[in-house]
Amino acid sequence: MYRFLLSRQWVILTLVGLVLIPVMIKLGFWQYHRHEHRVAQNQLIADNLHAAPVPVTDLTAPGRTLPRDDMWRRVTASGTYDTRHEVVVRQRTAADEKTIGYYVLTPLVLDQGPRKGATVLVNRGWIAAGNDLTRFPDVPAAPKGRVTVTGRMMADETTEGSGIKDKRGLPDRQVMLINSERQAEALHRPVLGGYIEQTAPEPPGGTPELVPEPDHDSIGPHMAYAVQWWLFAAAVPVGWFVLVRRERKDRLAAAEGDGTAESAPAEPLSRTVASTE
Repeated sequence: MYRFLLSRQWVILTLVGLVLIPVMIKLGFWQYHRHEHRVAQNQLIADNLHAAPVPVTDLTAPGRTLPRDDMWRRVTASGTYDTRHEVVVRQRTAADEKTIGYYVLTPLVLDQGPRKGATVLVNRGWIAAGNDLTRFPDVPAAPKGRVTVTGRMMADETTEGSGIKDKRGLPDRQVMLINSERQAEALHRPVLGGYIEQTAPEPPGGTPELVPEPDHDSIGPHMAYAVQWWLFAAAVPVGWFVLVRRERKDRLAAAEGDGTAESAPAEPLSRTVASTE
């Protein structure tokens, strides 16, 4: 009674199931690896945020790409702000993750250490965009004189890494990406790779609004998705077996019905004649 499995319909159904099982298993492992990556990144962020600050020149140099292991490391830098070359970074959200505005990016000229005279970019925080996006916004003044900044070390932004398109033809002193190489070209002087996301000192009046530290507690839904895919993969053979049993049962019932109709005894001819009389 299992000859029906050789029918075209059942062969196709079986082949589809055989294809779906490894695909779903692979998708489960893909989500599991994303979960592992998120957990490892959370641990890296937590470790670097709690590490003691180091001089920014210990981690980076002009033209250097910041290694991933140094992301979010706490650093310090001392020098004077070059406000003449300050720019704003467009289309950035506030701490509420809803309001769109600018990041204020100010070059800081180092006055000590092995890179004295070099420049490091400092993201001083977020400001509201205002109504006129075609002009340079009103930016809270950077501190004058010598300052010491503490912050998180961040890698240069790229379109590939951030998904932000680097538009051309923007209004004066406005950029889309925080990128030390681009700013070095504009400043015509060495700029340390990466940039500092300021955490201290707190600006007067709370503006610019300091960028909050990244979320490193949530692990996301990836593990749940992995389990779901694996359950789906396990459900395919179970579902196939249930369908096979049901099909066999239906065919047996149909066969028994046909046999009953064929084996029913015919009414005797003598009784038929007697009834007509």
